[in-house]
Amino acid sequence: MTDSHNKPNFRAAFGADLDSLRRRDRLRALAPRAGCDFASNDYLGLAESEEYRDAAKAALARGVPLGAGGSRLLRGNHPEHEALEEEAARFFGSEAALFFGAGFAANEALLATLPQRGDLILYDELIHASAHEGMRLSRARSVAVKHNDAAAFEEAISAAGEVGRIWIAVESLYSMDGDMAPLRELAETARRHHAFLLIDEAHATGVFGPGGRGLAHEMEGRENIVTLHTCGKALGLSGAMVCLPRLLREFLINRCRQFIFATAPSPLLAASIRAALRIIEGAEHRRERLASRVARVGRNLRRATGVEPSGTQIQPVIVGSEERALTLAGKMQAQGFDIRAIRPPTVPLGTSRLRISLTLNPSDEQMDAMIALLAHEIERLA
Repeated sequence: MTDSHNKPNFRAAFGADLDSLRRRDRLRALAPRAGCDFASNDYLGLAESEEYRDAAKAALARGVPLGAGGSRLLRGNHPEHEALEEEAARFFGSEAALFFGAGFAANEALLATLPQRGDLILYDELIHASAHEGMRLSRARSVAVKHNDAAAFEEAISAAGEVGRIWIAVESLYSMDGDMAPLRELAETARRHHAFLLIDEAHATGVFGPGGRGLAHEMEGRENIVTLHTCGKALGLSGAMVCLPRLLREFLINRCRQFIFATAPSPLLAASIRAALRIIEGAEHRRERLASRVARVGRNLRRATGVEPSGTQIQPVIVGSEERALTLAGKMQAQGFDIRAIRPPTVPLGTSRLRISLTLNPSDEQMDAMIALLAHEIERLA
């Protein structure tokens, strides 16, 4: 069926795309949260905490508004935004910080805005989708580098020849494998080649480093280091802080479309994140409990299934085929354990997996029961 201009009916076009996803069992849908939490990134169990409720109530009581009313460059720049940026720079140890309303937008913005025409972006092949979106918008050329291989970055720089500035983009803790980047080696490579090192600390902020400052804490403040601290994972809120030299902050304010044209984040959110920084700094007991939980699950998982522990709060169970991952996830969910199957293109072909996220939300008994059921279901599938 076509319209008067002989164009395909939009329902047919979009419906065909959705049908294609449905046939390949990749159709996404929203559903209410259910079951015991082994899927969220609320690693420290703070998202629904009394501490956060009290902080939000206190901010509202002193008159902090929910809405900003416009972009930061118009009338949306609230004192809470500036106070947060000053406190975040002090907390993480950077020269300056800039607040974004979402981690995805912040990561996209960095790679779309900072590298210039003639520059070269070298990125870890397993980097976040938001980084890929930023590179798609960038005027710089981008090249994938073997995962977590500092020598491969060195070789890629040598092979690049004459280029402008080099930008090395990595995550400190990878979201699907739970492994850590060789940050010290990469920082040394960046230093030798006068390159910038962009470090996405999304899954490390709050969990690692002194006071939860992340895995790159000892590098913060260097003039060639840019870090991204997502507020929607261990911090339990939303938004993101970009920590960087003051000159680059000014450049983003003037050139970054994702910042210039976006309505400013809620001042109440900014006030809540300020409180969250103080809370996570003093949350060593939570980090210790999480580390103990990671070690316990790792031991029990290896014993029951043979799966090697990642050593972090992100534990993949790689099963290979998409069908196998979906079957296992379905079995776990049916018994009340919210564990999700992760499939291509999110992960490479042949590496479909269950992504077990360890947080402080379940009890020890629930964790043990989850591993026992998982071992049983893996054995049945074998």
